[in-house]
Amino acid sequence: MTSLIAVISLLLLFFMLTSTFTRFSEIQLSAAGGGAAAPAETSPLFLQFGAESLSLNGTVLTMSALPAEITAQHPEATVMLVSATDDVTSQRLVDLLVTLAPFPALSLTVLD
Repeated sequence: MTSLIAVISLLLLFFMLTSTFTRFSEIQLSAAGGGAAAPAETSPLFLQFGAESLSLNGTVLTMSALPAEITAQHPEATVMLVSATDDVTSQRLVDLLVTLAPFPALSLTVLD
């Protein structure tokens, strides 16, 4: 019985010392507020987002080309509407949020 307790305590110590509780990446999310929306000075960007496809205002892109397209074609854009298909995974949505993280002024709205 004593050897069993020793083995369990060694395993517990091993798992406590090898586990990490750090955050590898953090994504800022905020809930939408109520009330009337102010009129936008620029038209919003429309992103159609699928499991394998991505198009910005009708232009087919890859995930890595999206920031360059926003910077080159729509630098003044402040609102992006994202229409996601049913086959989009949560990991793919997180990848999109990480890709759009360098644009802090861009307000992202995911449509149902």
